[in-house]
Amino acid sequence: MDQKKKALGRGLEQLFDSEVLDFNSFESSILDSADESDIQEIPLSEIRSNPYQPRKTFNEEALKELAESIKNYGVFQPIIVKKSLKGYDLIAGERRVRASKLAGLDKIPAIIKDFSDELMREIALLENLQRENLTAIELAWAYKGIIDSLHITQDELASKIGKSRSSITNILGLLNLPTSVQNMVLDGKISMGHARELSKLDDTDKIREYAKKIVEDNLSVRELEELSKSTDVKRKNPITRTNNQNNEFVYLEKALSEYFGTKVKVHGKKVEINFTNTDDLDRLLSLMNIKIN
Repeated sequence: MDQKKKALGRGLEQLFDSEVLDFNSFESSILDSADESDIQEIPLSEIRSNPYQPRKTFNEEALKELAESIKNYGVFQPIIVKKSLKGYDLIAGERRVRASKLAGLDKIPAIIKDFSDELMREIALLENLQRENLTAIELAWAYKGIIDSLHITQDELASKIGKSRSSITNILGLLNLPTSVQNMVLDGKISMGHARELSKLDDTDKIREYAKKIVEDNLSVRELEELSKSTDVKRKNPITRTNNQNNEFVYLEKALSEYFGTKVKVHGKKVEINFTNTDDLDRLLSLMNIKIN
């Protein structure tokens, strides 16, 4: 147990020793290393949201469902907090805190850890890579935060989270959009597909103009593509990468990776599609119209 607790102090470097990043394993390590005496009931009113939390919006319907479950069965998994001068800073468990408040609870089970601000930031970023319903902009913030914090490349991040390198690049490219357009993505006014198409343009005024038109005229992504081509707007130079492998299916791998938003490999009459966890697998099955009863 002592060794495990020491390992947790190493931050995300501990997670990067494994092949794939997995926040659930990290959180489980904290829970497994905690004794019953480490779990305390703390007032919800004294908990402050993690200031490094990249998630800005939450699915209200999902929160209501979780709140109903908490009313009936309680909070099964303790949240993780850090003691502060005026209460507690939340490290992991934002949805549980919000849902518990909706359920009318006054207190919530928590594990109190003495984490540094830097580690709190890293944990929040990693947690959000594998949480549901992040907007494309929030996901881009999380990607950039991990890359900047750990000084890794886009290729290394792609490998660790089972996504294609082009998918990482496309998401990060959204951060180059004007702030007003990024806010439209955050608010759900324009989709990730629209945002990605806008991010390919090299004219800020046109990007704002088209973003407004998407909302007002309910343009589809295809219609946006046609509009940008017909008006001959200057586009950014596409990023090209050389591939040393003699793979006749490179074009297919690229197309499938773009469609599924994850790394896809075609070889030996097989198609391999990477996924990071069960939620990600459910997303892929939904894209393929596969229902598991």
